[in-house]
Amino acid sequence: DFLCISLVNGFIQLRYNLGDKTVILQTLQKVHANGKTWHSLKAGRVGNEGYLDLDGINITQKASPGMNVLDTHTDFFVGGVSSLNLVNSMAVENEPTGFTGCIREIVINNRELKLTATDPKGGANVGDCDGTACGYTVCKNNGTCQVGNSGFSCSCPQEWTGNTCEQSIHCSQNRCRSQALCIPQPTSFSYTCVCALGWSGKYCDSKIQFFIAKFVGNSYIKYRDPYYGKRDLQYSRISLNFTTNQTEGLIVWMGKGEDEDNDFLAIGLANGTLKVVINLGERISVPLIHSKYSSCCDERWHFITVVQNQTCIKVYLDEELIVFEDIDPQRKYTALNYGGICYFGGFEIGRNVNVVTTGLFQKEFVGKIKDVVLFQDSRKIQLMKAEGYNVYNGNYGN
Repeated sequence: DFLCISLVNGFIQLRYNLGDKTVILQTLQKVHANGKTWHSLKAGRVGNEGYLDLDGINITQKASPGMNVLDTHTDFFVGGVSSLNLVNSMAVENEPTGFTGCIREIVINNRELKLTATDPKGGANVGDCDGTACGYTVCKNNGTCQVGNSGFSCSCPQEWTGNTCEQSIHCSQNRCRSQALCIPQPTSFSYTCVCALGWSGKYCDSKIQFFIAKFVGNSYIKYRDPYYGKRDLQYSRISLNFTTNQTEGLIVWMGKGEDEDNDFLAIGLANGTLKVVINLGERISVPLIHSKYSSCCDERWHFITVVQNQTCIKVYLDEELIVFEDIDPQRKYTALNYGGICYFGGFEIGRNVNVVTTGLFQKEFVGKIKDVVLFQDSRKIQLMKAEGYNVYNGNYGN
């Protein structure tokens, strides 16, 4: 499998192969090769349908029915490759050659790559295209960069401060403690503190302990499974208790949540109904739509267990089997390679549940979670020892 973007005789080409046939898309117009004009390029695929957009002019092409997942296990290269032998013969028009020109603002699956001297894994023969100390987006939040004798300086908009305009003026003198996040509130000329896991209070200066985690909608816990390397990933299992009065929300996401091809097992609420989704290599949704199971949003405690036996999925709600389905009788993918990562209640601050889950779930979870057990472990996982923010003590009250 591969996906390659290249410049061919002045045109931009997108080529990709998902395991069966190579698809080739080419822009309708040429790029201006004057070394001065910046071009905006968007390229990619949704399933087996590719798209290519150069400066707002878009073309699409659908591959023949078949594979729809890009399965690659190599590094990601920009501008060239470390060895021409790495380039598939079908990925380029002629003999592969490196790119000559300037590249900036690369965004892969909604994540921007930092094209600096230190962030990439490696590289060679790459220089500063701007030619000054300012470079690209040195000044954040629409700040204006100015070159000086000792480097650069940023002239910041009214609401921002700092050497690179990276800090809100409302957070410049914040009193948030214990690794809390400062969230500016411009309308009230103030800020709020979002507390790290295990802390509470206006300024996150009160230590707390709990065995029931309370999520308020802008909360998450990220747990790293210390036994992941020893797990038999063809036979996964997770169980937990939850309570909520909401009809939407992501309860748990077993998986990295970094791009669309990561394996995952997810449990959440959709339209007042419990929904389980699993991806073992081909995304397959297993929703529970029967109205008799819509009582999961009644503020009562409910016990859910999801068992994956290769491609057979069992879901128990309050110890009643409500789903028993073989999602792939062909046994093409049988292991849940979730990377040892479990998210509870949502994702990191600033990552929208609807975006990360590509619409499978709409919102963060509002409610309580307790008694989480992975696989056949004899002990419940200790949520307090994980990473997280804005999670409260749910041991008492509502």
